[in-house]
Amino acid sequence: MFLAIGVLPPTFAFVAAQNSIVQGVPNAQELFQQGRNLYEAERFNEASLVFQQASVAFKAQGDRLRQAMSLSNVSLAYQQLGQWSKASQAIAQSLNLLQDISTDQDSRSQILAQALDIQGRLQLAQGKAELALNTWQQAAAIYAKIDDKTGLIRSKINSAQAWQTLGNYRQAQKRLTEINQNLQNQPDSTLKATGLRSLGNVLRVVGDLEQSRKILQQSLEVATRMRSPQVINETWLSLGNTATAQQDTSAALNYYQQAAATSTSSTTRIQADLNQLRLLLDDNQLTAAQALVSKIQAQIPNLPASRKAVYACINFAQSLMKLRAKGVKHEVKEIAQLLAIAVQQARDLQDQRAEVYALGNLGGLYEQTQQFDSAQDLTQQALVISQAINVPDITYRWQWQLGRLLKAKGDIKGAIAAYSESVKILQSLRNDLVAINPEVQFSFRDEVEPIYRQLVNLLLRSEGNSQLSQDNLVQARAVIESLQIAELDNFFRVACLEGRPIQVDSVIDRQDRTAAVIYPIILADKLEVILKLPQQPLRHYKTSITASEVEKILDQLRQELIKPYTLQQTQALSKQVYNWLLQPAEKYLAKSQIKTLVFVLDGSLRNIPMAALYDGQHYLIEKYAIALTPGLQLLAPKSLSQQQIKVLTAGITEARQGFSALSNVALELNEIKSEVPTTVLLNQKFTSKTLQTEINSVLFPVVHLATHGQFSSKANETFILTWDGRIDVNQLDTLLRIRDTERPNAIELLVLSACQTAAGDKRAALGLAGIAVRAGARSTLASLWNLDDASTAELMSQFYRELISKQLTKAEALRQAQLALLKNPKYQHPIFWAPYVLLGNWL
Repeated sequence: MFLAIGVLPPTFAFVAAQNSIVQGVPNAQELFQQGRNLYEAERFNEASLVFQQASVAFKAQGDRLRQAMSLSNVSLAYQQLGQWSKASQAIAQSLNLLQDISTDQDSRSQILAQALDIQGRLQLAQGKAELALNTWQQAAAIYAKIDDKTGLIRSKINSAQAWQTLGNYRQAQKRLTEINQNLQNQPDSTLKATGLRSLGNVLRVVGDLEQSRKILQQSLEVATRMRSPQVINETWLSLGNTATAQQDTSAALNYYQQAAATSTSSTTRIQADLNQLRLLLDDNQLTAAQALVSKIQAQIPNLPASRKAVYACINFAQSLMKLRAKGVKHEVKEIAQLLAIAVQQARDLQDQRAEVYALGNLGGLYEQTQQFDSAQDLTQQALVISQAINVPDITYRWQWQLGRLLKAKGDIKGAIAAYSESVKILQSLRNDLVAINPEVQFSFRDEVEPIYRQLVNLLLRSEGNSQLSQDNLVQARAVIESLQIAELDNFFRVACLEGRPIQVDSVIDRQDRTAAVIYPIILADKLEVILKLPQQPLRHYKTSITASEVEKILDQLRQELIKPYTLQQTQALSKQVYNWLLQPAEKYLAKSQIKTLVFVLDGSLRNIPMAALYDGQHYLIEKYAIALTPGLQLLAPKSLSQQQIKVLTAGITEARQGFSALSNVALELNEIKSEVPTTVLLNQKFTSKTLQTEINSVLFPVVHLATHGQFSSKANETFILTWDGRIDVNQLDTLLRIRDTERPNAIELLVLSACQTAAGDKRAALGLAGIAVRAGARSTLASLWNLDDASTAELMSQFYRELISKQLTKAEALRQAQLALLKNPKYQHPIFWAPYVLLGNWL
C-alpha cells in the first residue's frame, strides 16, 4: 500500500461568523464544524456531504466568502476519496466565487490562499506537478503578504515536493534548506515542532535520510520543551519511519515502542505497533512478532470507523500472511475476517480507494491458499473499481496479482497481458514511485522488481523445441531496460533518465558494425542471455541455474578477484561465468567479426569486471574491447575529437577525513600531464568550488578525478572525496551538468580512478551506474575496487597514450592499457588490470 504523493494537508479554512440560529436546526457554521469533525475522523464521504450543506446554507445567507470556504473543503474531502472530477469542480467553484469578492480583504486572502493550497494538492495528485508548483507559489505569496507563517511554511514544503516530483532534486533541496533556516530562526512553538516534523518527513521522501533524522530529533526536542504530547508521539512515529528507511532496525523499534507506549491517540498507537510488527517480521524476530500480534488483536475492534482503521486491518492482515509464509501457523479464517471487515468499513465510508485495497488483499489471501477462482474474482472486482476511480498506484498491483493467478491456472497469454499492463502503469508512475509514502508498506525489491522479472520469465518460456518469437525477445529486452531505469529512479528518488537518448541497436547497426550487445537476465530458475549482433535479429540462450546459485558463484568470484595470489581458483570461477554468458555465442561473434562487446548487466553481474572472464586459455579482454551501459540507451554517441583533448585532473595524495593517503596519485597525474594538455588541481586546490570554477571556465572534454570515492546501492553513501568535503552523487549533477549534453562541448569522458564499490553491498555497482548517469558525461571510466598502486598510474598513462597517438575508440584504448599490464609479470593477476570499466559511449 502506498500513496503517490506525500503532500502536507492544508488547514481548514475557517472564519468566525455570526448567524441567526433557527431553533433545533444546525446553522451554517455548525454544519461546517460537523464537516471538519467528520473529515478529521476520516469519514470523508460524510464530510463531503456536510460541507456541501454548509455551502448551501452560507449561500442562502448571502455569505459568499464562507460559501467559497466550504466548497474548498468539499474538494479536499473528494480528493481523499479519489473523486478527481468532483474535487476539481468544487475547487473551481470556490476560486470563481473568491475572484468576485472585493470586501473583507483580510479574510478573503486567508481563504484564497488555503483554497490554492487545496487546488495544488489536487493538481499534484493528478500528475500536474508544474501546475501544482505554480499554484503553491501563488499561495505562498499571499501567506507572506498576510504574515501567516504556518501557511507559508506549508506551501513551501509542498512546493519542494512538487520540484522533487518534477525530477528537480537540486531545487527541492534548495527549498528545503531555506525552510529549515526559517524554522531554526523561530522561537519554540508547536508550529515550529510541527513544521520541523513535516520537513523531516519530506526529507525522508526525497531520500535525504540522515538530514531527515536530524531534523526530526530537533522537532522532538522542541515538542518536548513545549510539552505537546500528540506532537511528541507523531514525531516518534516519524523517527521510526526514517530509521526503518535507514535500515537501523533497533532504533526504529525503540521509536515505535515509545510512540505506542505514550500516545493518547488510538490510531497513532496502532500505526506504531503495526510498523513495529512489520519490522520484527522483516528481521525474523518471530517470537517478539507473535507477542505483538496479541496486543494488536485487542486494539483493532476499538478503532473508530475511518480510513486509518481500514488500512490498519489491511496492514495487520498482510503481516499475518507474512507470518504464515514464514511457517508460523495462523488461522486463514481470521485473516479473511479482518479483510472482510476492512472491505465493509470502506463501503460504509464510501471510500472506494480503501475498498479497492481491501478487496485486492483479500484476493491475495485466497491466492496464498491456492483458491485461485475466488482470488481471481476478488482481484477483478478490485481492478474494475480502481480503473474507474483512476488510482494507478494501486491498479498496477492488482494487474500483477491477476497475472500471477492466470499463470497459476495455465493461461500464459492472459498472464503476459496482465503483467504487461502492470509494467506499463509502473512506467507511467515513474515520478510518483520515487515519492512513495514510507509510512505504508512498500519495498521496491519486493513489490516492483519481481513484476519485471516474472514478465521476462513468461516472455522467454519456450514450449518444447519451439523457437522464441522476435516479438517476445524484443519485449523481454525492453522490460529489463525498464527495470534498470526504475532501479536508478528508485536509487535517486527522482526520475533521472531524461533527455534524448539513442538506442544502442542503432549505434551497432549504423555506426559500429564490429560491436555486439549482450543482455544477461537473472531469473528465479535460470540465467537467460539475449545477444544482439549488427543488422541481425536477436538471438537467445539460457542456463538452468537458480538465482541463489548464480549469486553465490558471483560472490565467490568477486572475493577471489581481489585476492592477489588465487589465480587458479579465480580462473575456474571466471570460466563458469564465461560459459553462461559467452560460450554459446562464440561462433556468432567470430562469424560477425566482432571486436567490441557491450554488456547491459543485471543484478550482481555488475560487480564482476567482464574483462576477467576466462575461456580456459584467454581472458575476454585478450579478444575483445569491452564496455558497459546502464541501459539500452545512450547519450548521442561520438568519438573523442583528437585535436581538442584537454584534461582537467584533480586528486588527493594525503590522508583526509579518515581516508588513507593515496601515495601514487601525484605520479598518476604527472604521467597524464606528460601525455596530454592538462590542468591539475592537487590536494588543497581540489575543492568542490575550484572544480566547478575550472569546469565552468574552460571546455574540458575529459575530467579525471584521482581520489577516494565509494559506489553504493544508497545514493547518500555514493560520493567522491574532495579536500574540503565530499561530492555526493546528486551534487555531481550540479557540478558537472553545466553544459548541455547535446552540444559539442559536453563532457566526453569522466574518469574516476581511485573509487571502489562499497564492501558487502551486492547492489553497490548501482551507485557506479548512478554516477555515470548523474554526471551527464558521454562515457565514464571507473574502478570497481581501489588499488593504491603504481599499476594505476601505469594503466592511466597508457590509456591516454593509446587514445591520443593511435586514435582508438575509448573501449579499445582501455583494452590496450589493460593488456599492457597483463603482459607485465608484476601485474598478471586480474586484481591489477580487471577493475577498470567503461560505461556509456565506447566510441
